[in-house]
Amino acid sequence: MNLADWIGRTETAHETIEPGRIAALAATFDRDPPGAEVPPGWHWAFFNAVAKARDLGRDGHPKRGGFLPPVALPRRMWAGGRLVYHAPLSVGSHATRVSRIDKVEEKHGKSGALVFVTVHHAISADGTLRLEEEHDIVYRADPDPAHPAPKPPQAPSGEDWSRHVEPGPTLLFRYSALTFNGHRIHYDRSYATDVEGYAGLVVHGPMVATMLQDLAVERAGRKLARFEFRGVSPLFDTAPFDLCGRKDADGAELWARGPGGILAMTARAAFA
Repeated sequence: MNLADWIGRTETAHETIEPGRIAALAATFDRDPPGAEVPPGWHWAFFNAVAKARDLGRDGHPKRGGFLPPVALPRRMWAGGRLVYHAPLSVGSHATRVSRIDKVEEKHGKSGALVFVTVHHAISADGTLRLEEEHDIVYRADPDPAHPAPKPPQAPSGEDWSRHVEPGPTLLFRYSALTFNGHRIHYDRSYATDVEGYAGLVVHGPMVATMLQDLAVERAGRKLARFEFRGVSPLFDTAPFDLCGRKDADGAELWARGPGGILAMTARAAFA
């Protein structure tokens, strides 16, 4: 089967940006509801695939095939993405997301075979394009004890902004529930450690990216125009991490720093 045959496939989803889910997400982030506009990154609580229990794979994701290509590699992660905010998405609005597979790439890295899939999303409401996103998904093989994962790089220093985060199973569970994310690495500890070889429950990449966007908006006092991020190494519920950033001439550089100073995520923000 040629995975490149999936390039160009599209699907369309419709959803109401429910105030109740926005309020629940605000509570999950330990903050007050945001008002009329959906904060950056909170759209990830919507337009998520709804699959019957019998249609799930071993990891809790929907089985391969359909819209996404049937990649044989067992582990799937959100690798990063790029977002353009054209106009605010309003709480209570009726929105449409059109998704298109733009790229499928097979590679071989230090950890073995990899497949990268890039999906383009366009979200509109009331006839107006609100945001566009390129979403990078990476598929990889099960961990090989004979070839341990490479040591993560160290995070930068010299941040102007920082926020300390203490994740835990409750935070991860609530975010999984609100995003209808059945991926077992976020709530099933024995699966995460014994099957996929992680050191604990994995903190969601998009949740960290959402927190970095919130940090940028809060400290710069301006709305986002663009945001891009890339996962470097996983964070776990077993240790706190720090969100960091510094403003520069083009916007802001941001990153997530894990225990021991490891670099977990890099990001850039451009302001409206």
